[in-house]
Amino acid sequence: MSEVMQAVALRSGLEGAAALIETELDALLPVPEGEEYRLVEAMRYAVMGGGKRMRGFLVIETARMFSVNITCAARVAASVEMLHAYSLIHDDLPAMDDDDLRRGKPSCHKAYDEATAILAGDALQTRAFEVLAEADTHSDAEVRCELVLALAGASGPRGMVGGQMIDIVSEGKELSPPLITRLQALKTGRLIQYSAEAGAILGRASAPQRHFIAAYGRDLGAAFQIADDILDAEGTAETLGKTAGKDAAQGKATMVSVMGIDRARMQAEHLAKQASIYLESFGEKANLLRALAAYTVNRRN
Repeated sequence: MSEVMQAVALRSGLEGAAALIETELDALLPVPEGEEYRLVEAMRYAVMGGGKRMRGFLVIETARMFSVNITCAARVAASVEMLHAYSLIHDDLPAMDDDDLRRGKPSCHKAYDEATAILAGDALQTRAFEVLAEADTHSDAEVRCELVLALAGASGPRGMVGGQMIDIVSEGKELSPPLITRLQALKTGRLIQYSAEAGAILGRASAPQRHFIAAYGRDLGAAFQIADDILDAEGTAETLGKTAGKDAAQGKATMVSVMGIDRARMQAEHLAKQASIYLESFGEKANLLRALAAYTVNRRN
């Protein structure tokens, strides 16, 4: 398949996955009639109707490679999008990055209020784990437990939250490339890696297959974050759907700040190509994942 055909197929795959995830989120987050309706409205505001759904797409596409039932894959994809949305809500709060714009619209705490935003983030996080634990997600309780354990590891103190802490305490400091790599691997990379692995967990993939998928997700996540840093430096709020130039304004150490844009772009491209190498044993079944790696470093938002 040519690169152009792969790009077209990827666009179609991303759009299809996004529509499927949106439908699943709608079903999993019904608005109650009681006084807590405002909370659920804020949850839905933050998680629905926006974003690339790359993490959810990774779940669905890797699950497809292992012949997983699409309904099961969609539930796990929706859960990881809930977890991701919770992190964005909290990341935008005044106590964190203090950002008023997310996905081209007011951040959750601006559309509602800070207290509601905090609670909406908390509720999305717990709902994500609840969905994974429900019997409809997989008939095998051991698989469900493995999904819960893997997501907890990717999002907790040794994953996303730990990376956020390093990011906060490092503001205004000069960091070495290895420390920046670790920060970004925890804050962004672990959840992307989990998203790739989740499909393999659902499909009861063999240990070697799991290893290759995890390695792909790890390098994809690293390439994605460097590309994000470049976009933050070069993009605008209109194209990004969020405030541009935040990293430099807040004194954050990124690969762009220590390597410059050109070298950082080369590093992202190297990581994307390396990610694709891990997919060789999967043959043509992994074409969309290869296309995703290329898209990750060439995207404009």
